[in-house]
Amino acid sequence: MYGLVGKIRAHRGDGEKLAAILAGMGEMPGCLAYIAAIDSTDPDIVWVTEVWTSSEAHSGSLSLPSVQAAIAAGRPLIEGFEERHETVPVGGIGLPTG
Repeated sequence: MYGLVGKIRAHRGDGEKLAAILAGMGEMPGCLAYIAAIDSTDPDIVWVTEVWTSSEAHSGSLSLPSVQAAIAAGRPLIEGFEERHETVPVGGIGLPTG
């Protein structure tokens, strides 16, 4: 499995709009989990947690029309990308094991 955790700073007041766009991309082949969340202490911070079957599945998703539309809609709301961490998920509730 392949995972990403990212911290995105939205322009002031745009965190909820950005999170809604990111959370609404729909089905993506190879995506096991995709969660957009508002930071509990700063409403302009959006955390994105992703779990994919592989890094190739993640890369391939970037060309999907729904993802391209979300990028186009979300880009104007983003002030900057503050953190990005690649992970190796080992399992959890809702994820396959082994």
